[in-house]
Amino acid sequence: MKILAAVAHGNRQPLALEQVDLAEPADGEILVRLVATGICGTDLSMIDHVPMPWPAVFGHEGAGIVERTGCAVTTVAAGDHVILSTTSCGHCPSCQRGALALPLLHRVQHVRGPPGGRKLHHAPARQAVFASFLGQSSFAAYVLSSERNTIKVDKDLPLDILVPFGCGIQTGAGAVLNTLKVEAGRSIAVFGAGAVGLSAMMAARIAGCGPITVVDTNTGRLELARELGADRTINAMEEDAVAALRATGGVDYAVEAAGIARVMEDAVEALGVNGQAALVGVASGQKVSLDPSMLQARGLTVKGTLMAGKGALPAQFVTQLIAFWQAGKLPVERMIRHYEFCQINEAIAAAKDGSAVKPILRFPEYG
Repeated sequence: MKILAAVAHGNRQPLALEQVDLAEPADGEILVRLVATGICGTDLSMIDHVPMPWPAVFGHEGAGIVERTGCAVTTVAAGDHVILSTTSCGHCPSCQRGALALPLLHRVQHVRGPPGGRKLHHAPARQAVFASFLGQSSFAAYVLSSERNTIKVDKDLPLDILVPFGCGIQTGAGAVLNTLKVEAGRSIAVFGAGAVGLSAMMAARIAGCGPITVVDTNTGRLELARELGADRTINAMEEDAVAALRATGGVDYAVEAAGIARVMEDAVEALGVNGQAALVGVASGQKVSLDPSMLQARGLTVKGTLMAGKGALPAQFVTQLIAFWQAGKLPVERMIRHYEFCQINEAIAAAKDGSAVKPILRFPEYG
């Protein structure tokens, strides 16, 4: 079937809206008509910096309505409303243990395409187009997903608000609630006030942490952090965040959500005795330098985390997060700015310059 997609033809190039062909769903696949899709920092990093088999379709925060399914699909049916997350292979040792946070085997699969090299999209000239990015390629009007990354939700939920729960929201909240397993009454600092960092901050508030400090260089985002519940904000352009936090003995927990090696180092250095840090930001190719004597003397723990976090299943965690949103405890709509799908390059520019915390694209059929 012919669909509209935002196609990337090379690093640091504007995306082009083009008509491409999408295969019919094979066994175990689900055809989803998208209502909305989020723009995530991982998409931007891939588009700008990572060599790919061009042309390619990115996007991995889709939400929409099931159009039809291939054989053997039992968890969803045509007409169901769904949020899409990152898929998993289901076969490697990590998946068998329930540790679905991007084990190496299916991480490689997501970047290089689906098993067996099956190409899902083709341009009109029959040129192969890389797709199935992180199990979706949601910068397109329709996607093919699998049962492992398709989460059924109630039809009365606003998909154009909850769409980032598939990645960014669960990643920030998962770092706090599942990877760090924070305790009430303990202090935490979040470095980076984007969608992931603010989600981590709101999750810390839900867990009863305090005081909660948010560090960033964008004054607008720091103001939003205060409105969403931060006890303290630090503008790293005006104040040494590590020195400020260490002046009171350091924090019990730190979450790094900026994707910058120097900020990762700051997050660890800001910890007090027996502190724990979770590194969330995507910093591919960067190197982090840490003093081992500091780790030893303070008894520090540094953890990497992605998606729902350690030991959590994305489908169950997203359901839990939606319940928090319904209770008014996770007001993600405060971070969102909506764009039409045809404005995707404008939305990407706003994400890069920081003027939009979480850009969400709506597709023409929405509403």
